Amino acid sequence: MNITSIKGIGEKTAALFDKLNIADTGDLLKFFPMEYDLFGEIVTIDKLKEGETAAVKVYITSNPLVRRIRSLSILSFNVSDGHGEMNIVYFNAPYLRNSIKQGEECVFRGRVTKRGNRFSFNNPRKYKIEDYMKLAGTRQPIYHTTKGLSSSAIQKAVRNAYEAEIMGGAEYPSSPLYDTLPSDIIEKRGLMTYSEAIRNIHMPGDDEMLIRARTRLAYQEFYEYILNMSRLGTHKEKNPHPMIEVSDTVRLIEKLPYKLTPDQLEVWNTIKNDLTSDIRMMRLVQGDVGSGKTIVAILALLMCVSNGFQGALMAPTEVLAMQHFETVSGMTKEYGLPFNPVLLTGQIKGKARNEILESVRTGEVNLIIGTHALFQSGVDYKDLGLVVTDEQHRFGVLQREAFAEKGIKPAVLIMSATPIPRTLAMILYGDLEVSTIHTMPEGRMPIKNCVVDTSYRPTAYKFVTDQVNAGNQVYIICPQVDSGELVGVENVTEYSEELKATLPASIRIGMLHGQMAPAKRDQVMDEFARGNIDVLVATTVVEVGVNVPNATLMYVENAERFGLAQLHQLRGRVGRSDKQSYCIFMMNEASDRAKERLEILSNSNDGFEIASEDMRLRGPGDIFGIRQSGDVIFSIGDIYQDSELILWAKEDVGQI
Repeated sequence: MNITSIKGIGEKTAALFDKLNIADTGDLLKFFPMEYDLFGEIVTIDKLKEGETAAVKVYITSNPLVRRIRSLSILSFNVSDGHGEMNIVYFNAPYLRNSIKQGEECVFRGRVTKRGNRFSFNNPRKYKIEDYMKLAGTRQPIYHTTKGLSSSAIQKAVRNAYEAEIMGGAEYPSSPLYDTLPSDIIEKRGLMTYSEAIRNIHMPGDDEMLIRARTRLAYQEFYEYILNMSRLGTHKEKNPHPMIEVSDTVRLIEKLPYKLTPDQLEVWNTIKNDLTSDIRMMRLVQGDVGSGKTIVAILALLMCVSNGFQGALMAPTEVLAMQHFETVSGMTKEYGLPFNPVLLTGQIKGKARNEILESVRTGEVNLIIGTHALFQSGVDYKDLGLVVTDEQHRFGVLQREAFAEKGIKPAVLIMSATPIPRTLAMILYGDLEVSTIHTMPEGRMPIKNCVVDTSYRPTAYKFVTDQVNAGNQVYIICPQVDSGELVGVENVTEYSEELKATLPASIRIGMLHGQMAPAKRDQVMDEFARGNIDVLVATTVVEVGVNVPNATLMYVENAERFGLAQLHQLRGRVGRSDKQSYCIFMMNEASDRAKERLEILSNSNDGFEIASEDMRLRGPGDIFGIRQSGDVIFSIGDIYQDSELILWAKEDVGQI
């Protein structure tokens, strides 16, 4: 059913849902919550603990006061519950002044901080007492949002859509609630029905039902993915572009200002053997961020063009594509390489685009660098021999299907910085050979790490200032975009404003998140890469970013909310030069278990070791607090937490 068939959704709201790629009830029911917010019982002020998220029922005991510090507006007032007093603070919300009435009794919910000897809430949610009592003890789903469409509005639409589809009959194949998983597998694995799982993922009855719902949906994702991969086939295809070894690659290796590591040389020799063999190369190269995968890819592309074929290098973002283009162009000039490169992205239009397409079609250019625009309709190659995809390995399947439709079967080299244990990699990429670069290039100093709680924040801010004063740049990561999603969790929007009021005025602060328009996002990332922004406050959108050697500090707020593998990916954004780099993991809600997990990052810089530990330490209950790995293939499954489900799915598909 079209989204407008849902009660309360007209054309205007439908346009907002369209921004989230939701066009019908099926899309909406598969738009899974990103997290769940547990609404605890009300506590008294004297029982509060710093760092926890809590709710208090209080009287407002003072009129609100508004003051300004540079560009920051601060509204504050006092509250009491007879067991103690505390301070309530709102940043950049002077409009709330008229809604705060001295003597009013209500509930405030937020993360507990301390100012001197007094507890405080920053930007808490305010509730009528009866409204909060309805929520107490429940987990409420939190959805990714877009401007004008709140998480609660999405939650209401999901409820209405589910009820409408149930009324229409979930047993019909046309229903988005129809169960496509064979009944014998459901019984064998003790899984929920699909309809039950959809209900409990959006409207969980209790924690056990939520865990079971997520297990069913994650299993189905892995099952369908592995089934589709098996249909691609793992048979060896004849190499349509056999190559010979060339001296250009030998000369480049000799001229480089650094020595390739033994791992890089081993992987390069494997790729060289693939390209010269009778079998078409389909290879995945894994390696930590900064391990030197790019130079190996450039050597492969150099061998390709030296054999008279065209090569393509595909990046996940326009900024990264531009950076690759600049790198290759610079090396072409410096080392006299036979590349004639061109940059092709979605932003290039009109006459310029037509000229590029013509040069690709005729073979005038032999290396095409860009985004997914490289395999869209209208792009015709003269003789494409090799495609390299960088960072986001989801391009692997998409690009292979797109090229296959054009009758093109180039060699494929997929570069991935996601550290996946080999056993899982061989399942997830069953049609690919897997190589791994373990060691880091010489001259890279190990990143110095520390795990701290919020009492360390003033020291952390001073360290940020010192790094900028030393001419370096800083990433600060927050889990969410704004305050409209999760209570007690730092967000990019407010954090940026607070930093501007806290750090010296000379420090240039930028903001980056996934809700920005792609062009704006690329602009901000480009400004940071060029050194025009000192401190970049961002969500994990920087996980797939650009190479900024001048960035020496990665500072992650609410680090306890992320998987270890994702934190390691983020950490890989620094330590990309011969400068000493640092990483601060700030625990906003400290616990012994969170500290144990995060200390693993302090003690190791090996992504594969960390990924294995992530798999060992994750439990089913972690879905309530720990964000997923950031892996781009699955919307709900997590390759670390759900490794057993991957093995189940592999076994079940194999039997079919």
